Amino acid sequence: MTHNEAKDIKDGEKRSLSPSSDLSDFFKSTKAELDKIVWPSRQQLISESAAVILMVVVSAGLVFLVDSIFGWISSRIFL
Repeated sequence: MTHNEAKDIKDGEKRSLSPSSDLSDFFKSTKAELDKIVWPSRQQLISESAAVILMVVVSAGLVFLVDSIFGWISSRIFL
């Protein structure tokens, strides 16, 4: 812990805030953090969504294929 961090903690302990100011500080800091977000463009959103959907379809197809193979093998062994 640096000297500045220790000083900040001591300063934070000294001041007593009311619940309403805590709540307003919370919303102010939340808005400040949301303003820092870089939202994707429409084209980027569409292309990345398509990539995710494609990967889900490929993964589901692979799971189906492996399941079918194991089902076929088990039907040959146990029947």
